[in-house]
Amino acid sequence: MAKYKYYVVWEGRARGIFNSWEECKEQVENFKGAKYKSFDDLESATEAFRKAPDDYFGILRKIGEHSREKLAAPTLPPTVIADSLAVDAACSGNPGHMEYRGVDTKSGIELFHVGPMPQGTNNIGEFLALVHGLAYLQQRGSQIPIYSDSCNAIAWVRQKKCKTKLTPNAVNAPIFDLIARAERWLQTHTYTNPIIKWETEQWGEIPADFGRK
Repeated sequence: MAKYKYYVVWEGRARGIFNSWEECKEQVENFKGAKYKSFDDLESATEAFRKAPDDYFGILRKIGEHSREKLAAPTLPPTVIADSLAVDAACSGNPGHMEYRGVDTKSGIELFHVGPMPQGTNNIGEFLALVHGLAYLQQRGSQIPIYSDSCNAIAWVRQKKCKTKLTPNAVNAPIFDLIARAERWLQTHTYTNPIIKWETEQWGEIPADFGRK
């Protein structure tokens, strides 16, 4: 019997831990600068994803180089459920280069990160982040809640439809492909994870915030 493996993608179309080579290949094939590696168990893969890829390829890390080390644990209000996932998006321009990510609310560790991708919007990123988070947790059998600071994204997920007014074109085609996949996932899957609105005015910025305001 073939041994089961987990695939860590540090740099690719989407970052994260994937359960099959087919999923991993989709992220790294023909992606310039892709960094990925297989591991024999989920614990090792999770630990590796929290570190920089250079730790596993014997490359000396340059001073100031981006690393994926654990972030400083955020200070959470007492009303926030620490055992949860927080998602957020950022967009430079409207439309502009859009990206989104999910982090462990308690520790601030980034669990997945997609983008930047050209000619997107912040609302689209927030929607994709929520669906990605739901799929991520379902793959791991986790029922923990998800926090989002976007009322639009929460409504769109409940309606199972990304109601963007952005016009598709050749440049943003990859974003609309992600939208189609996200809507398809919502139509074909059920979930029990609570989706909770992050109250920014009371609690400060969501832990997944990109810090560019």
